[in-house]
Amino acid sequence: MRFTPARYRTFAIWALIALSVIIVSGAAVRLTGSGLGCDDWPRCSSEKLIDVSSMHAAIEQLNRLFTGVVGAAVILAVLGAYRRVPFRSDLPTLAWLLVFGVLLNAIVGGISVLVDLHPMWVQSHFLISMFTVVIGTMLVRRAGEPDGVPRRRMVDGATEKLVWVHFALSCLAIFTGTIVTGSGPHAGDETAVRLDIKISTAAQIHGVSVVSTIAVAVVLAVGTMRNRRTKVAIQQALSRWMAIGVAQALLGYAQYFNGVPALMVGFHIVGSIGVMWASTLLLLDTRRAMVPVDEVLSAELVRT
Repeated sequence: MRFTPARYRTFAIWALIALSVIIVSGAAVRLTGSGLGCDDWPRCSSEKLIDVSSMHAAIEQLNRLFTGVVGAAVILAVLGAYRRVPFRSDLPTLAWLLVFGVLLNAIVGGISVLVDLHPMWVQSHFLISMFTVVIGTMLVRRAGEPDGVPRRRMVDGATEKLVWVHFALSCLAIFTGTIVTGSGPHAGDETAVRLDIKISTAAQIHGVSVVSTIAVAVVLAVGTMRNRRTKVAIQQALSRWMAIGVAQALLGYAQYFNGVPALMVGFHIVGSIGVMWASTLLLLDTRRAMVPVDEVLSAELVRT
């Protein structure tokens, strides 16, 4: 069996969707207090492999079972990369990184249960998930690029460096967000320990990282107004990030001043997936597989 580039890109999209959905389902486990609904791993308990006798156990069990869907999606991405015609060596590398991320997260998730949801392990579980979103986004983009066309820098060197700074700050904002989670009320279980830091202090640290990221995005936006080539290259991705990033920041402040309700936290987690997806696309737009003719280049970028 052989796959066309378009079909393989569909496989990559499926993998990215599955990796995103399991983050949301994992958040549902934590926000409903079901983190220890199954108190063992990989079995649900010492007596049962699968247990849906209680709501907490059923929620945790469904999240674990969905890991099988994620595993199937990333395995299909790997196998498809080797059966894609024509073959491209960059695609299997990215697909294998997804497998690595999923396996590592399964191990870390299991340890999280065995250490009674210690926040450091729960944070690691979430951050690895964000890593798979970044790699999955890269795989979708690369799978959609034309074969045999060199990847060229689309912006000037200073702008590219600033986009890298923006990406790093986006990652920092995600990391500081997990500190807020580790010190906040939604631990996944009433008995789980919390980080020894006030949630107000954690929220302030997170807020500084978020505002810094938005500030760099504003600087990038001003720069695109002065350079037509840069504007054509990254304006769409930057506008997308600004919409998601600002909405995410406003939601974060709203949930904090409303007592951190579980439903708003859930939407905030969905927003964090969007932030990493948009940040990765913005970074990828600084270098594209394009022909070296400015007129054709501009027309292609406008269409996409």
